[in-house]
Amino acid sequence: MAQDNTDHEEHEEQEEAGQPLASRFLLFTAVPSWLISLVVHLVFFLILLTIFMPPITKEKRVLTIDDSADAEEIEEVVLEEFEPLDVKELEFDDPPEQPEEAEISDEIVVSDFQEEMAAPKMIELADSAVDTAIFSDVMSDVAGVDGNATSGRGKATRTQMLRENGGTGASEQAVVWGIQWIAEHQLPDGTWSFDHRKGAKKPGSKDFGSFGNSPRAATSMALLPFLGSGITHKEGKYKKQVEVGLGALINLMEVRGNTGSFKEAEGNMYSHGLATITLCEAYAMTQDKNLLGPSQFAINYIQAAQDPVGGGWRYQPRQPGDTSVVGWQVMGLKSGHMGYLSVNKNTIAGAIKFLDSVQSDGGAAYGYADPGNKPSTTAVGLLCRMYLGWKKENPALAKGVAALGKRGPSASDRADMYYNYYATQVMRQYGGPTWETWNEKMREFLIKTQVPQGQAEAGSWFFNGPHAERGGRLYNTALAVLTLEVYYRHLPIYKSNATEEDFPL
Repeated sequence: MAQDNTDHEEHEEQEEAGQPLASRFLLFTAVPSWLISLVVHLVFFLILLTIFMPPITKEKRVLTIDDSADAEEIEEVVLEEFEPLDVKELEFDDPPEQPEEAEISDEIVVSDFQEEMAAPKMIELADSAVDTAIFSDVMSDVAGVDGNATSGRGKATRTQMLRENGGTGASEQAVVWGIQWIAEHQLPDGTWSFDHRKGAKKPGSKDFGSFGNSPRAATSMALLPFLGSGITHKEGKYKKQVEVGLGALINLMEVRGNTGSFKEAEGNMYSHGLATITLCEAYAMTQDKNLLGPSQFAINYIQAAQDPVGGGWRYQPRQPGDTSVVGWQVMGLKSGHMGYLSVNKNTIAGAIKFLDSVQSDGGAAYGYADPGNKPSTTAVGLLCRMYLGWKKENPALAKGVAALGKRGPSASDRADMYYNYYATQVMRQYGGPTWETWNEKMREFLIKTQVPQGQAEAGSWFFNGPHAERGGRLYNTALAVLTLEVYYRHLPIYKSNATEEDFPL
C-alpha cells in the first residue's frame, strides 16, 4: 500500500510538472526516427565545425615575374583584396626589348612559351563544374594538341597550326612587328591609351583615338595580342610589359562583394568584356593563382550585369542588350570557362534567349537590338552560336557562313576591322573551302597594309572605318594582330572526335 502511495505521489508530481508520463512517451514515440537522427547528426556536425574550421584570413593577391639574375627588376604590383587601388607609377629602367629585324620568308619563328595544362591543377575548383556552362572548345585533342582552348599558342604547336590552317612566315612576321608597335606605346604606369601619343617612343605618331580616358579597354585590347601569340607575364620576349600591364589592369578593377567591374565612362560594358577576356586568358595560360580571384570576380560581374528579362548586355548593367556588347561578354564567359572558372548555366541560357530575339533568316543573320542582317552583328551572332552549342551541320549556321563568305573581308582604306575580326573567327572555326578563300584575301590584305619598317608608325595599321575615330591606331593594330593570330589563338570547335554528349548545355 505504501508503495502504491509512493507511485501515486510520483505520478501526481509529474502531472503537476506539466504532462503525464504516458502522454510524454506517446509524444516521443510519435516523432519519426529520421528526424531524431537528423537532429543528432546536425549537433555532431556543428561541434566538429567549431573544432576544425580554420580561421578566416585576408590575403593580398600579388602578381610577380621571374626574379632570375638576367631579368630586369620591375616594381611589384599588388591588388588589395576587396579594396581597389590607384594605378602605381611604374617606370621601365630601359626601353622595351625589341625583336630583331628579319626578312620576310616562309620560315616561322615562335617564342619559347610552353603552355601548362590547366585541368590537373584545378582540382580545388572541380565542384564549380556543376554550375559551369559547357563551351565546345574548352578541351580539345586535335593535330596532336591536348588541353584547353589556348594550347595552340605554345611553341611546340604554333608552327604546326600556322602551316596547317593557312598562316605563313610573312603573316607571323606581321604579328611580331605589330606586337612591337604595341609594346612601344605602353605608358609608364603599365596601361595603354587609345590616344597613343602619350606613350609614343618614336616621333610621328598620328591617327590617335579620341577615347583618351578609357585605360581599361585600351589596356585589355593591347594585352590580348601578346597573349594570343603565347606571351604571358611568365614567358616570352615581352613578359615584363605583360606583367606590368596585367597588374595595372587589376588595380583598375572596382571590387564590390564578390564582383569586380571594369566598366568605365568611355567604354562602359565593352571595357568590362575586354578586360574579362584578357584576365581569363592570362589565367588559363599560366594557372597563376594571383589571377584567379580577379578573373572570377570579373565573370561574376558579367553575370550580375545581365538583363534579367531579355538575357543580353548593353552599356549599363541590366539594360536591354545589343549584339555588339553581348559578343564581348559571351567571349569573356567563354574565356573564363576555358580557365575552369565558374559560369552559371542560367547566364548562358539568357544569352541564347537574347540571340533568338535578334536573329533573322532562321538564325543565319543578326541585327543590333532587333532582328536584322548587319554584317558585323551577323558575324558576332554566328560566333556566339558556335560557342554556345550550335553544331556545324546546323542549316542556319551553314547559310550564315556562306553569306559571309560571299561578302568577303572588308578590305579597303576604310576597312571595318571589327567585322573582319569576328568574321575571320567564324570562317576559321567553320573551315573548308570558304575559309581558305577568305583567309587568303584577309591575310594578304593585312600583310600588304601594315606600315613597313623604317617608317614612323612601322608595324601598325590604321583604317578609317567604323570606331576608328575613337580607337585610333591602337584599336586597328590590336584587331589586325588578333586576326592574324587566328590560326592558333583558339583550338577548333568542330574537331573530328567531338561527340553528341561532349557539349550539353
